[in-house]
Amino acid sequence: MTTFRIPYGRQDIRDDDVDAVVEVLRSDWLTQGPAVPRFEAGVAGYCGASHAVAVNSATSALHIACVALGLGPGDRLWTSPNTFLASANCARYCGADVDFVDIDPCTYNMSVDALARKLEEAEAIGALPKIVVPVHFAGQSCDMRCIHDLAQEYGFHIIEDASHAIGGRYLGNPVGSCVFSDICIFSFHPVKIITTAEGGMALTNDTDIATRMMRLRSHGITRDPSLMDCAVEGPWFHQQIDLGFNYRMTDMQAALGCSQLTRIDHYVSRRSNIAARYQTLLSDLPLRLPARSSDATSAWHLYVVQILGHDRRRVFEHLRSVGVGVNVHYIPVHTQSYYRRLGFRWGMYPEAEEYYRRTISLPMFATLSDPQQEFVAAELRQVLDERA
Repeated sequence: MTTFRIPYGRQDIRDDDVDAVVEVLRSDWLTQGPAVPRFEAGVAGYCGASHAVAVNSATSALHIACVALGLGPGDRLWTSPNTFLASANCARYCGADVDFVDIDPCTYNMSVDALARKLEEAEAIGALPKIVVPVHFAGQSCDMRCIHDLAQEYGFHIIEDASHAIGGRYLGNPVGSCVFSDICIFSFHPVKIITTAEGGMALTNDTDIATRMMRLRSHGITRDPSLMDCAVEGPWFHQQIDLGFNYRMTDMQAALGCSQLTRIDHYVSRRSNIAARYQTLLSDLPLRLPARSSDATSAWHLYVVQILGHDRRRVFEHLRSVGVGVNVHYIPVHTQSYYRRLGFRWGMYPEAEEYYRRTISLPMFATLSDPQQEFVAAELRQVLDERA
């Protein structure tokens, strides 16, 4: 694996984090013990949601969210083509069909106008989605109030894929409050805002949905006698009532998450300052810089720029050659081989495709230093000043 002097993202692990994990290692609990519900309560409280269900990845959270909402064969899930594969794959795990809604060329999030048009067309042919998964790309919330209004009109569920966006806000509410959705998903991968090494979480204000997701993450097993179809045989007795999964988060991961959560506002503030500094350092270059929504405060998981009038690959390879670990987020999902075999093709979602052809993600993480950021900007300036 290539190690870059300045990666595009990285975790910040401090002594308090290490101490929290060591405390669990020296305790009686390594898998699901008291740290997991403590972390769930901490995230739910931070976001203002009623329930939180911790799992081993955001992919797992998306999967159990779909199952809890009853997605299955013959159903449809729509999401953005500008996302990681998991936003679409979760539907395929359930045997459901997937379709995509093109992005807004300013925010790179799901276009509300495109969604409205697609819903109108789908209603006319009896092909409405059961679930829509808006993706809060790079940490900035989608226009959730408008998407919620469309859900009320057309009768679909909403799962927010907020893998990039813990710590962000929308219309004054924390992302994760589920004011405009059924379920909201977070990721705690090391390059995200806070980390549990690997891990994810599903938040909801619906008690029944939360209860089902908790059961699904642990093999579909219950110890609640009211849910069983026979008498309890003794204190050891449990019953599998759903086809569930082994998606549990460990206490070690949850302890790390609890420790990281104490610094989340610092991390988001620091990322915001880095983004503002990029805006200043790069403002005169042939780039399209990220747009900021007046309704949302981004968590700034990513800082993406579009290269204008230059060969993106040449710029990308130059930056990597000098130790700047730039990346590309994302190759449109519908262009992946698996989805092309399902009938998707280039040309179907032109805004997402045009965005992809020009985008680069610059280094963005809370411990990025001013000299490192200045080096990134200087190298980007140098390669853009060169003749192609």
